[in-house]
Parts: sequence; structure tokens; C-alpha cells
Amino acid sequence: MAGNSFGRAFRITTAGESHGPANLVIIDGCPPGLELTEEDLYADLARRKPGQSSLVTQRRESDTPEILSGVFQGRTTGTSIAILIRNQDQRSRDYEEIKDRYRPGHADFTYDRKYGSRDFRGGGRASARETVARVAAGAVAKKLMLETFGGEVVGYTKQVGPISAQIDDPSQVTLEQVENLPDGAPNIVRCPDARVVPKMIELIEQARREMDSIGGVAEIVARGVPAGLGEPVFDKLKADLGKALLSLPAVLGVEYGIGFRCATMRGSENNDLFFSNSGAEGIQTHTNRHGGMLGGISSGMPIILRAAVKPTSSLPRPQTTVNSKGESTDIRTLGRHDPCLLPRFIPMAEAMVAIVIIDHWLRWCAQTGKPGLSARLESKH
Repeated sequence: MAGNSFGRAFRITTAGESHGPANLVIIDGCPPGLELTEEDLYADLARRKPGQSSLVTQRRESDTPEILSGVFQGRTTGTSIAILIRNQDQRSRDYEEIKDRYRPGHADFTYDRKYGSRDFRGGGRASARETVARVAAGAVAKKLMLETFGGEVVGYTKQVGPISAQIDDPSQVTLEQVENLPDGAPNIVRCPDARVVPKMIELIEQARREMDSIGGVAEIVARGVPAGLGEPVFDKLKADLGKALLSLPAVLGVEYGIGFRCATMRGSENNDLFFSNSGAEGIQTHTNRHGGMLGGISSGMPIILRAAVKPTSSLPRPQTTVNSKGESTDIRTLGRHDPCLLPRFIPMAEAMVAIVIIDHWLRWCAQTGKPGLSARLESKH
């Protein structure tokens, strides 16, 4: 199957299915000298893994990563990094009864039309289980961002159904606010606006009780990204970020900055005016309606994106469908599924954004002769 690789200078290739033995990612292009162990991957994999709260699928996976190559004595070697995450709690029997029936909202029909056959167990390659490999690669990309130019990526749940968070300044949201409530309790919905968290949780639980699901919106912010990343014309930073997020399961729309609201504005309202507080190096804009990208190239302002995530398609309630012969039938999906994808979607989105940004940063270094990781590490010592 083609289309399993992403990126140029920092390139990932993934393999694996929902109910196969494991998922794997191979990372090419990570510079030598980056301190890296399995522990660097644990936090984001734990944020993505199933069974972490009552709001998500109760499939039980440890998601323990194994670094198979590309790291020696705790540092990257510059060769390909292979990371393996084994599947441990597959329950393929849940899909035996519906293997010839097309689940509404899923890729069963389209995979059959494309390949003539498919792995029906949990959706196979089309399952969001494959994103565990992306999150592992994203953890490497995040660490590389931090070590090289001090950048970071933070995502959070912006909306669940009609309930929206009030976030006055997305660039100020911290990981601590996303992961924990003000009283220290886990923020299981990953929304930094504690005021609406109980309402979001109740809506998700209501959907589950009614054997249904609910969609929402994730917002992702990249801070500390230098101006100048992105390629004209077809490899614009915004284009690659859009592709990265749209490649994730269940994403139906992506916008950045002011997004679709620009359609009702005049140019005088939409433009972000420049100023400088320290000469040429201190140029920025008073506002950030452009979402950190102008002409598809980073401006140095925070990059702000939003992804619309559809409701989970797998439902335990009966739905009408057809089988592979085109005969009318009913279907109920008995597997374990999230009533809302947003809580576990956040680390997936962060990973893809980090992968794109570090890829463009490495390309920028190669084009301009900017010092890369090795030079920066040497300067520290």
C-alpha cells in the first residue's frame, strides 16, 4: 500500500493494523546527538492510549515503546530510528459477525473497492490504532523542536458538540492546563476552560448512554517557531500542516488563524499590522489573525490551527447498511469505541504538527546554512 510515508527532511514511515501484532514507525532524518530513550516517548503515548478514563474506549493497551535502532548510548546516531509498539488487547471476535457488512462512516466499502479485500478486524489499517506510531514519532519531533529552537506544540479540546471553550489567548495555554484541572484532578476531556469541562463530560456521557457519539473541535498551537519556515508554492507550511491534520482519522476540516471568519471581513479588518520593539529582529504583528503564517511561510507569531473531528462512526445502536453483495441488512458495532474522539485526538494532532514543523526547520537549515542540532549541541558543551 502506498502513502505510508510523510515528510521530506524528517520523514516517517508507519506500518501496522488495529488487530495485528504491532505498529511500527521508522524515522529518517533525525540528526545525530539528540538524547533519546523510551522514557521520552511515554508521556505522549500515555495521553493517547485507550482505557485512560471513563470517556474513552476501554480497550487496554500498555503502549510501551521499543526503540529498535538509531539510538546508541542514549543518543541518536543519525541513522533511521525504528520504534515498535505491540498490540496486546485485540478482540477480533467482535467483528466476525459484521465482516461482510459495511459500517456507515467507515472505510470498509472504499477499501474493498480500492484493494478488493480488507482486514475487517477493527478497521485494519484504517483504524485510529495506527496513530500510536505517529505519536511516538511526534514525541521525537517535539524533543527536537525544543532542543534546536525552543519550540513547543500544545493542543486542547476547543469544542464538544455545541459546547465551546472560551480561550482568550491560545498562545498562553499550557500543557498543565490541558492535562489537569485547577484542583489538580485529571482533565479527562483536555479542555483548558475548566468552566465548561463538566458540561462537556456530561454531553459525552449522555451520548454514550444513548448508544451514540459526539464530535468537536481541537485547537493546536505551536509556539517559538522562527519566521521563515515553509516553501513556495506547493510545499507551503500551511499546506503541509493541512495535509498532516487531514491525514488523521475522523478529521473533516482544518482552518488556521481567523479561518473561515475571514469570509465576512474587509481587508482593513483582517490585516495584522506590523511593528517592531527591537529593530529588524523584533518585527511582529499586533494581532494574529494570520495564524502565524503569511504566504505559507511562518511569521514568527504563534501558529494556531483548528481541526473539526467527526463523531465516532462505530455505534452499538442498529443502523441500516448493505453487505458486500449489495444486499440490505442491519449492523451494530460491538467493539470498544470512544463516544468522543477529542480527548485522545489531542496528542495525535500535536504529533503531526510537530512532525511538519521540524521537517520544515531541517529543510530551512539545509537551504540557508543555519546551524543544525549538532552545532547547537557542541555550543552547549
